[in-house]
Amino acid sequence: MKSGASPAPAFKGYRKAERVTVISIIIPTLDEERSLPPLLDAIHQQRAAHEVIVVDGGSQDRTLEIARDRDVRTLVAHPGRGAGISIGAEASRGDVLFFLHADSTLPPGALDRIEEVLSTDASIIGGNFRLVFDGGTDFSRWLTGFCAWIRLLGLYYGDSGIFVRRSVYEALGGFRPIPLMEDWDFVRRLERFGRTCCIKDPPLVTSSRRFERRHPLGIVYGWVRIHTLFWLGVSPDRLVEIYRTQAPPAQTRTPRV
Repeated sequence: MKSGASPAPAFKGYRKAERVTVISIIIPTLDEERSLPPLLDAIHQQRAAHEVIVVDGGSQDRTLEIARDRDVRTLVAHPGRGAGISIGAEASRGDVLFFLHADSTLPPGALDRIEEVLSTDASIIGGNFRLVFDGGTDFSRWLTGFCAWIRLLGLYYGDSGIFVRRSVYEALGGFRPIPLMEDWDFVRRLERFGRTCCIKDPPLVTSSRRFERRHPLGIVYGWVRIHTLFWLGVSPDRLVEIYRTQAPPAQTRTPRV
């Protein structure tokens, strides 16, 4: 698949701000029995009207059982975060879609902030949260700063909690069911379509687990390599094969760059 898709038409905005009625939280999962319970607990504490959809890509642990025990709607998809997000969005009913990784820490009031941003400013079509990596290492702190810098350029990833108005999501054609770079691909189209917002307070905290047992220089080299190849039009399927040669075995089932 050629990564350089033609630009989407610019979003003209609403005549007046529309009140957000329901936020659909879509969580793609794969073997997340440890991360999912605290995330679902945090979502349960949110005040804004919402629904939760867990889309599983073939877990071999208790992920689906945990979600069902908590009366969360569950769906099953082919492996790959892009496929899960696409299916979850199609099945959702909210007028705002919020894509959340299972290893994220959702702070109190996060949904209220999404509702506030979209209800008070009609020109904003979506956005994300300021991203903070846990772990307390020099590299995790560097990554937090790096992600803040590239956000100024309109670049961000799914682990920062992407949210979007449903009308815009549908106009863009949604997330593409690709196995890697699905968030980068969607964000590029979203940023071309209209004005977005980065919610700085509260921030979204995400796990640094994918960087365990990996040297910082190797991580940066792999990031640059994957992005360069994607820009050059290398297919996401091929990129997954390349990713698996540079990531520890425990991380190859859920490729993330």
